[in-house]
Amino acid sequence: MKKALWLLASLALLGVSAVQAQAFVWPQAWTTAKPGEVKRGGTLKSSTISDYRTFNPFTTAESGNVPSLMAGRAGFATRSPSTGDWVPYMAESWTISANKLDFTFKIRKGMKFSDGEPITADDWITTWKIITDKAVGSNARDGFFIDGQPIVLKKIDDYTVKVSFPKTDATALGQASFTPWPDHIFGKAYREGGAEAIKKMWQLNANPAEIVSPGPWVLETYRPGERVVLKRNPFFGEWNKDEAGNALPYLDRYELLIVKDTNAELAAFLIGDIDVYAPSTVDQISQIRKAVADKKLDATLKVNASPVASSQFMVFNWNKKSDPFKEKLFRSAKFRQAMSHIVNRQAVVDVVYGGLATPTYTSVYPVLTQWVNPKVAKFEYDLAKAAKLLADLGFRNKDKDGYLVDASGKRLEFNLVTNAGNKQREDMARLIADEAKKVGVKVNFTPIDFNVLVGQLLASGDDRPFDAIIIGLSGGGLDWPFGQNVVPCGTNLHMYNKSGTCLDARETQMHALFSRGRTELDYKRRLEIGNQIQAIEAELVPIVYIAGPNYHPSWNNRLGGERPDALLKSIWGQRDVETTFIRK
Repeated sequence: MKKALWLLASLALLGVSAVQAQAFVWPQAWTTAKPGEVKRGGTLKSSTISDYRTFNPFTTAESGNVPSLMAGRAGFATRSPSTGDWVPYMAESWTISANKLDFTFKIRKGMKFSDGEPITADDWITTWKIITDKAVGSNARDGFFIDGQPIVLKKIDDYTVKVSFPKTDATALGQASFTPWPDHIFGKAYREGGAEAIKKMWQLNANPAEIVSPGPWVLETYRPGERVVLKRNPFFGEWNKDEAGNALPYLDRYELLIVKDTNAELAAFLIGDIDVYAPSTVDQISQIRKAVADKKLDATLKVNASPVASSQFMVFNWNKKSDPFKEKLFRSAKFRQAMSHIVNRQAVVDVVYGGLATPTYTSVYPVLTQWVNPKVAKFEYDLAKAAKLLADLGFRNKDKDGYLVDASGKRLEFNLVTNAGNKQREDMARLIADEAKKVGVKVNFTPIDFNVLVGQLLASGDDRPFDAIIIGLSGGGLDWPFGQNVVPCGTNLHMYNKSGTCLDARETQMHALFSRGRTELDYKRRLEIGNQIQAIEAELVPIVYIAGPNYHPSWNNRLGGERPDALLKSIWGQRDVETTFIRK
């Protein structure tokens, strides 16, 4: 400490002053928290039903991962929930070239990582290099290429970065606004050991003291299968302030309880072990309402705040070289259309979600209403049509157990998995298996560990280790709602076909349309292209979309800082953790 003070004094004598942080002021309109009423300190308690796979920001793929929790909004720009517009965040400003290809960002000075090291252009450059190294296997890599051509970053000086796009990009600000991770940690490892060194970093057995964050939180403790505790990054508040100049976040800690299933998650909320929860069924909502009415729980519940920004779906594996029968079956659009016909979406809405959901048929989430194409084909629940399509594929007879067989006697059967503990997905799978049996299709359902499931889903090559999976995606872009690592062939979340190349002409067509839409700056033309993609999706059925539940945020009233009612939508969430505080 004495040495640091002496160094600052020496710098002052030499006429050099320490860099003052240029603050980002969090708008009052984003929160109900008034600067005069907030209290500092305390812990926000949340939950997750799946344990974590890694703390490494370059190799993690699941939503709600620890790096994204630590980083928060970190990136050059962030989106305002009040207007939907992009606003400067870690960049104080930016300029755009006349041809719309070059974005030059001026980085805020004075920002620091949680270890006190300054955040500069080098951190973005290194992060970009690591993400775009194919050998690292980053889930974010695909977004840095447009039609195979790379987005390129160039350091102009320590606080200026130019991002150059090979083509115009409607998602440019969002793509450029990625989280910077520390060059002094990851850059050093990458220069010395390349991709292999990066992949070994920040595993679950890492010392929390060695993990560094650019955002509001940094890892304090992790107990496998029990909980993750994040603590406040002491340097974040130097450049993140509320309108009264108070440092953010207000909280000391952000804790996530790891529970075994959604029932345990609800139970934890009802007894106050967690503070925030989003029920998805009438029964869950009823239990919360009863607990509040009986004065066993002091909480707020907002029913049907909005459609949810996620989708639930069943995906078949097109890459099963070791089982030619199933590979041919799963690659057949008629088969997938038949499987769509056996999905009783209304039963899912009624039974699984208690009527509080919306049937879905394409990848556009229900909350993004302006992007949903209402005219797409719908292979709705119809067992007779399912049976006819299967007969067209040669499955006209049944064996002694009542299951369909082809001319050679091969039974129509596949294995279906989802993540254990997600009761809604487990219920969907059982409904699908029951309906499939009615037409003579044998579905062997097994819930498995989420991390195992993700490993199977992300496996690539011509012989992947699953038949069918029920899972979901969340997020969704306002500028272009189609996933840059989902729709194009060869991308990391092109889940049905991970061979690296398109296998169906319509798949190729969607790939091309995705690129056209992403590079189209005119909104109306982009919307037309989006409608075309959905029309092809609906016919090809590469993924059998099931339903999107509605969003019902609830929170313990010991918390303050939730969003105003007008902004309580799934795409923004119920609150920013940075402006959440403990009332009592």
